Amino acid sequence: MSLNSLGLPRKPEDTRVVVAMSGGVDSSVVAGLLKREGYNVIGVTLQLYDHGAAVHRVGSCCAGQDIEDARRVCETLGIPHYVLDYEKRFREAVINPFAESYVHGETPIPCIACNQSVKFADLLKTAQDLGADALATGHYIRSKIHGNRRALYRPVDADRDQSYFLFATTQEQIDYLRFPLGDMPKPEVRRLAEEMGLIVAQKHDSQDICFVPQGRYAEIIKRLKPEAANPGNIVHIDGRILGRHDGILNYTVGQRRGIGIATGEPLYVVHLDAANARVIVGPREALQTHRIYLRDANWLGDEMLDDFPAGGIKVAAKVRSTRPPCPAVLHYTGGNFAVELLEGESGVAPGQACVLYVDESNEARVLGGGFIARSEREAQAETMLQQLLATKDTAA
Repeated sequence: MSLNSLGLPRKPEDTRVVVAMSGGVDSSVVAGLLKREGYNVIGVTLQLYDHGAAVHRVGSCCAGQDIEDARRVCETLGIPHYVLDYEKRFREAVINPFAESYVHGETPIPCIACNQSVKFADLLKTAQDLGADALATGHYIRSKIHGNRRALYRPVDADRDQSYFLFATTQEQIDYLRFPLGDMPKPEVRRLAEEMGLIVAQKHDSQDICFVPQGRYAEIIKRLKPEAANPGNIVHIDGRILGRHDGILNYTVGQRRGIGIATGEPLYVVHLDAANARVIVGPREALQTHRIYLRDANWLGDEMLDDFPAGGIKVAAKVRSTRPPCPAVLHYTGGNFAVELLEGESGVAPGQACVLYVDESNEARVLGGGFIARSEREAQAETMLQQLLATKDTAA
């Protein structure tokens, strides 16, 4: 039998698909497209936080009005819709680790943790329990056959590329997941929503972290981890104490504005020393990173880890969601991944993700990635930082 549009060997009407519906335009159009093609579609929305209190919040997802929007879209399309209460699981798997990461001076990315745990583990299992042949989402990423398995690729619409947030997707999950919007530009998605008569056709895209309204993450962390708001010293990388701060949670590596000191020279946050509650600052060149080490890595490449090339392999590495991939060499030794950034990158912080691609092209294959455990700067700056970190801040 020939394959259907999802690459499955059944007629659409004999293929059950669960669509993860956030209440936004993207997942709504996915449900509409699959319904139009004749698939047996089930919409599932996860209630992730606040028991629906965020009714009028703009730029979030998975609560209040968003759940109601998903329900109304399903009514329009004529498909069943279920709302699952995942608040406890979301708090345990995403919100608490997010706050804990900030306490340790990291810059976490909760959207990746959500995809790893809640969406592509728990929801995927629910879809399987419902007898679905696939779980479809509205992410902008492509999935297609590579050899005898499916692989992930950057989407056609580079401005909507969400591959950075999906590097941790396992091979088993990739084989089950489908991303119908990977070959579409966003304007076409909105046009289709209008054509289908969906109420969310012009709805704003989600921009904030869903459980952090208006980007005020410090308020969330203060409530969950008050110790992250402990005051401390702002210290120059050369050891000079320049001032005081009201908590390392108010700073991120690479930050220049709002540091709270005036020295007559441009200074940037170089490192957050959580153990001593110190914000370490320095000149821009002290931010330049040439090598990073990964933890919790997920490898999707063709190379066997047991026989990884001794000199590493050429890849493209993306260290922030808003930055393009840059040339790099990936090394694997003793069970650990290290990434050599050939042109250097600034503002690299522990807790961020480093996502790996075959090359720097707009539609490159995703090779996996990991979370940044630590980084190495230019030699002089690295030496100064390590000497400073070896001393305890007696004036804290």
